[in-house]
Amino acid sequence: MSEKNEYLNKTSYRKKRYFAYIIATIFSLSLPFIQINGNQIFLLSFDKKQLHLMGTAFDMQELYLMPFLLMLLFLGIFAATSIGGRAWCGWTCPQTIFRVIYRDLIESTLLGLRRIKNKQKEIDLSKNENRVKKAIGVILWSILSLVAASNFMWFFIPPADFFAYLQNPTEHLFLIGMVLCIAGFLIYDVIILKEDFCVYICPYSRVQSVLYDNDTMHAIYSTKRGGNIYNEQKEKTIFKIKDFTDSSSECTACEACVTVCPTHIDIRKGLQLECINCLECVDACTTVMGKLGKPSLVQWSSTNTIVEDKPTKIFRKTTIMYFVALSLVLGLLFAMSGEKEYMLLNVNKDTELYKIKEGNVVTNNYLLLFQNTESKTLTYELEIVDNPDIKITRFEPFTLSPGKMAKKIVILETNKLLINDNTKDTPLTVTLKAYAKEEPEKVKVFRNATFFFPRADKLK
Repeated sequence: MSEKNEYLNKTSYRKKRYFAYIIATIFSLSLPFIQINGNQIFLLSFDKKQLHLMGTAFDMQELYLMPFLLMLLFLGIFAATSIGGRAWCGWTCPQTIFRVIYRDLIESTLLGLRRIKNKQKEIDLSKNENRVKKAIGVILWSILSLVAASNFMWFFIPPADFFAYLQNPTEHLFLIGMVLCIAGFLIYDVIILKEDFCVYICPYSRVQSVLYDNDTMHAIYSTKRGGNIYNEQKEKTIFKIKDFTDSSSECTACEACVTVCPTHIDIRKGLQLECINCLECVDACTTVMGKLGKPSLVQWSSTNTIVEDKPTKIFRKTTIMYFVALSLVLGLLFAMSGEKEYMLLNVNKDTELYKIKEGNVVTNNYLLLFQNTESKTLTYELEIVDNPDIKITRFEPFTLSPGKMAKKIVILETNKLLINDNTKDTPLTVTLKAYAKEEPEKVKVFRNATFFFPRADKLK
């Protein structure tokens, strides 16, 4: 294979990105439909007040896991940025994927309104034909926006419930309104706001400077080979070969890397906050320089490699610290999720401390609130595990449907002289065990209840 063909036959980053977009799309569309033991892989349900994570349902009282999930998300993005630059923006971000679908697929490939290699040339809407095509493009994207908005809502409302709600639209106007609002925003964002969202609104570009170092991989232009495109003597940007002060400069001033850039920057000017690391400029320069039998002047590399001629270090102090932090958070997440209780039980003491019945029988009243957080109907039992002298009265085993709650009045009583103290009423700690008759080893909780025993002079 000739040296020229060696550079030209490399798989473009654009094709790799398209493949990544397909995977991300399939993943986001299919994830809400996957269930484990009747629970979603991920679901934050405000309707059912639950968090589903990897097939386990956590009640709102167990949302101590959310901070760990958020830390994983942000630390993961920061670690990826430290290693591969804004790889999230160019390869996984929904904003970028939506723009590629609308601009490259609908407008360029299907309707022929623009060229993929020239993203900066605006569509000529003075022609009636183009205006009709533009309208068709808007309609197509509007339909896809409704699908994307629905997909977003599926992470808050299970798809089965979502489609059931749509069958009675008048009873679920808020849901329909949310879907329409999200779809409306996506239409405005993708068709009107475009890459200005990345440049002016998204905060990620503002923090990238503190995440980058000389070993961070990003799209970088080699001034050593291509030459400096800014002519300091004439104080202007070079657009023609004859303006280069160094005759050995390899840049052809074709501006292929400029016209293909979706955020309208010139990568030859160096790293800029508008760059989303889509690597379109690398593909463009690879094509041009490959025809000349030379490697691309714009590469996905690091400052150390291109400028300092040093090897890029993937494992360095910064990335190791990120991986350690991610490992700690992930370990804490698994440890905390392992403490999940498969039912909820709140024990509330009655305002009256105790009652003394005939025969020196002392009773304490409690209000217990049970909730079934499992996906099947369970029968609950209750017992005392640490004080055989105290008995449970007025409680019978009962069944509870999934997600339902039930209040039960429970009376604890004793006819024993637990404490012989004439000076004060004495609080005792009693451990209650509630469990499901069907799965006693899995669905069980322990709660402490305070049992007040009267002072001795109150007993007959």
